[in-house]
Amino acid sequence: MDDLSWERIIAAGIVVVAALAIAVLLRLLTGRLFKRAGDTRWTWDDLAARLIRDLAVPVSVIVGVWAAAKVLELPRGTLDVTGRALTAATILVVSLALARLIAASVSSFALAKQGVAANVTIFANITRVVVIGVGVLVMLQSLGISISPLLGALGVGGLAVALALQDTLANLFAGVHVLASKTIEPGDYIKLSTGQEGYVVDINWRNTSIRTLSDNIEVIPNQRFSDTILTNYHRPAQDMSILIYAKVAYEVDLDHVEELVTAVGHEVMKDVHGGVADASVLVRFDDFNDATVGFHVILRSTEFGDQFLIKHEFLKRLHRTLREEGIAPPYWHHRVTVEDQSRKDELAL
Repeated sequence: MDDLSWERIIAAGIVVVAALAIAVLLRLLTGRLFKRAGDTRWTWDDLAARLIRDLAVPVSVIVGVWAAAKVLELPRGTLDVTGRALTAATILVVSLALARLIAASVSSFALAKQGVAANVTIFANITRVVVIGVGVLVMLQSLGISISPLLGALGVGGLAVALALQDTLANLFAGVHVLASKTIEPGDYIKLSTGQEGYVVDINWRNTSIRTLSDNIEVIPNQRFSDTILTNYHRPAQDMSILIYAKVAYEVDLDHVEELVTAVGHEVMKDVHGGVADASVLVRFDDFNDATVGFHVILRSTEFGDQFLIKHEFLKRLHRTLREEGIAPPYWHHRVTVEDQSRKDELAL
């Protein structure tokens, strides 16, 4: 350090400033590259542009610092320590960038497999933790720290951690099992036997988030799916049957009512959003009440949430059609028979 001259110090400073200038320039260029890649439909160019943007600044600074250290002609021991520190920093930076890249690739793959509703963070989080963990181990090895005792300590301590975090691990493996078995996927409408129901928004390492029809978010532990009865309204297909119950009076012609109801059903299936236009409309009379004949109308909707509008429009149009045909609504009524007691006494005489 005593042999350092102002010329070398100034030269090293110039090198560092030049490295910072290059880093800023690369940041600007990679920002424009990332923006242009975002305008394309191909996902992988976005990931490549993001990787370049993440590595441009830190790698430029690290290279500049190493070049400045070489210009300063530091002592051998100091230069070795600086080299190790910069190597460790490079490994850490590359690990973080690769973790982001691989996690984004996993998310992109899930999006391609499960559609636009996919938002599964559990696989992305696991991938990110694994990549960063491997990077940290490599970084420690580059610093001359033996990782064998560390791995042994992790093996012994892992048992204690597993016992302490058994609920968390149970939720983690339950979430992985749910995704691997494709029991539910983001975008599905599900209902649990405990009463929770809604659209699956995300499945992460601990819980599953569902959005109810009232636009609230309910958070359910993943382990709950292994010990409860679950109904998935998007399996085996998204389209589903809609059962609508109605009644008519005894006096009407049931064949004529069936024709009217079927015609209204076909009209609703063609006009209302969410209806299956080529689906059959079924009418099934199934009971006799005190004053009416009950029946079910079976329609089909393309998705669970569409059934409400279909029911709404069907009941309105059916009510209007029955009124136009002069079919009276099935009002509740009782027939009361009153005996004439005086006439009964005369007949007895």
